[in-house]
Amino acid sequence: MLSLGLRLKDEWRAGGNQPVLRHKNLALLFQKPSLRTRVSFEMAMVHLGGYAFYLSPMEVKMGGRESIPDVARVLSSYVDAIMARVFAHDHILQLAEYSSVPVINGLSDYNHPAQGLADLFTIRETKGKLAGLTLAYVGDGNNVARSLLFGAMKSGMHFRIAAPEGYRLSAEDFALAKSFRVSDSQQIEFDADPAAAVAQADVIYTDVWTSMGQEEETARRLEVFPPYQINSQLVAQAKPDCIVMHCLPAHRGEEITDEVADGPNSVLFLQAENRMHAQKAILVDLLA
Repeated sequence: MLSLGLRLKDEWRAGGNQPVLRHKNLALLFQKPSLRTRVSFEMAMVHLGGYAFYLSPMEVKMGGRESIPDVARVLSSYVDAIMARVFAHDHILQLAEYSSVPVINGLSDYNHPAQGLADLFTIRETKGKLAGLTLAYVGDGNNVARSLLFGAMKSGMHFRIAAPEGYRLSAEDFALAKSFRVSDSQQIEFDADPAAAVAQADVIYTDVWTSMGQEEETARRLEVFPPYQINSQLVAQAKPDCIVMHCLPAHRGEEITDEVADGPNSVLFLQAENRMHAQKAILVDLLA
């Protein structure tokens, strides 16, 4: 999948992608708004000759005005695939169960696989490989962290995470990740100390401390997470050529400083661009 995405990116830069998805249609079903998820999927379809259209939360009210099975049945009679960005992971599972066309998870409270694929894509493009590299995640053990853990194990990387008590991934997450390893030498490490987690790491990754839907927790999280900020002092503990990643949007001055986000180690905006190219690979794999 990553090799396909890299080929499609090279093709696009050389003059444009072949219209391999001509006459294919993608429904973009959103419960949660997003700049990158919407535009990257929409433009991926456009570049590949297909068509995508956006359905806002107020248009469908999936699970409220209309049941999820009914939405899945109706939409899949009109389109070739559905991309859904939802709050509850169960909504993705129900869409997949009742849809007759492929359903792509554009984010749920459990994971964010489209983001994770783009992140692996960016690491491979930047570093030339994945196997043997160490990815250090610092911050909230959320859906993005979970997808990175699983993706790291599937691609031969080592994974470390530093998160405060009460905001960590579960034992079940680590057990499942271990089953995904492609080599027994791959390490999964937890450390409460961010400096220890990033020591000699190849990749440092962070995300917002308070995700969409957690706004009532903001005050508490702002008390707990400041020691987990990605700043120049923390980056200095990693390898000199490490890359710093963030799935965006960033709360600058909270989980990451301007100095790091705009610094020489940052690949934040390459990472954002690569959402489109990695997702082209998903769409071509499913629909071409």
